[in-house]
Amino acid sequence: MVSTIIDQEIKKAMLAKDQAKLRGLRAIKAALLLARTEKGSAEEINEEAELKILQRLVKQRKESADIYKQQGREDLSVIEEEEIEVISQFMPQQLGREEVEALIAGLIKDSGANSVKDMGKVMGLANKELAGKADGKLIAEIVKSQLA
Repeated sequence: MVSTIIDQEIKKAMLAKDQAKLRGLRAIKAALLLARTEKGSAEEINEEAELKILQRLVKQRKESADIYKQQGREDLSVIEEEEIEVISQFMPQQLGREEVEALIAGLIKDSGANSVKDMGKVMGLANKELAGKADGKLIAEIVKSQLA
């Protein structure tokens, strides 16, 4: 489970006085704690839920970094990018565009999809297959281009 590793890494970051790493680790810990204490959730969260939480944290930081860059706030953008780097260490290795394209082409062939109308079916299969391994926007873009 990621939460036990996070606690150990927080201690190491505190001792090393690594503020960037500490911010990212604390963000992960807070998100996991929030998910664990949500109304109606199980006592422990599984790895799939942890992965979704980490993906959401990275996505939020990417969006924030983009906004900061548009507004000319490079100082704040750098902070977000440092946190993305820390959070990404706890996620599976991201696949390259070519690998994602090949996997999606196989899914399209297997599902028998042949037009953009079948995009929802292919997206469902692709999201299950590529969970945590590729960005959702990239998946949607590739599916749309291959079905067009």
